[in-house]
Amino acid sequence: MTGTGRVARRVLRMPAAAAGCAMLAAVVAGALLAGAVAPAPHDAIDLDAALRAPSFAHPFGTDPFGRDVFARVLHGARVSLGVGFLARTISLVLGLVLGAVAGYFGGRLDSIVMRLADITFAYPTLLLLIAIIAVVSPGIVSLFVTLGVVGWASVARLVRAQVLSVKEREFVQAARAAGAGHAALIVRHILPACLAPVLVVYTMGLGMTIMAEASLSFLGLGVQPPHPSWGGMVSSGIVFMRTAPWLTIFPGLALTVTVCALNLVGDGLRDALAPRLAAVDRSR
Repeated sequence: MTGTGRVARRVLRMPAAAAGCAMLAAVVAGALLAGAVAPAPHDAIDLDAALRAPSFAHPFGTDPFGRDVFARVLHGARVSLGVGFLARTISLVLGLVLGAVAGYFGGRLDSIVMRLADITFAYPTLLLLIAIIAVVSPGIVSLFVTLGVVGWASVARLVRAQVLSVKEREFVQAARAAGAGHAALIVRHILPACLAPVLVVYTMGLGMTIMAEASLSFLGLGVQPPHPSWGGMVSSGIVFMRTAPWLTIFPGLALTVTVCALNLVGDGLRDALAPRLAAVDRSR
């Protein structure tokens, strides 16, 4: 069995992590099958059916325009998962590159990268996101690019610490003595030994990125109407909390379940990779 298969088995043996995997699988399946599962298109307006309570025809009720809330929640999952995945991947790539370069070469380059990371950490994340979005204008593309650029610092700091720990190990020295160049040493020998903790940080950070996207959409700076977004749906439903609470309850629950599922999976990965994480402190 491969290392990936062993890790997956360890994760699924943990009740909390297995529950997180099941919840996350349900959310992903709902997003992928939204068009087939939803009882109506997410953008179909029917003013005669406006603000109807949850029923068999509309499991999550309808909004002020008569649009099916269940369909909008499912399509909103596509937005949240898509933006979260793309943004976190951008953060991962930037963090890996900058952290690896800073840790490997050290010196002035290391100081510059870490001071940039310190500047990023100095500002509250949400305020920094709002400032950037206000400059580049709201939209899906600008949203995931902004989230990705802002989130690089934590990955870079972790990768730098791991590279500093690994680059002087015997197997790296042996590869250097065999004539491997800087790029080969970083890509083929050093980074693979650093990926276990990075994977955990990526998974758990994915939930934080989805929350950031929902926060920006809640403020009107994220995904713009008529595209459904969990944060935007919660925002537009607040004024109907007394008369139609389902407008905020169901997208809020979807957001809560998704973030909790990602955190549970991240915790499970951390525990499943514990032996490997410990091995990072020793040579191969």
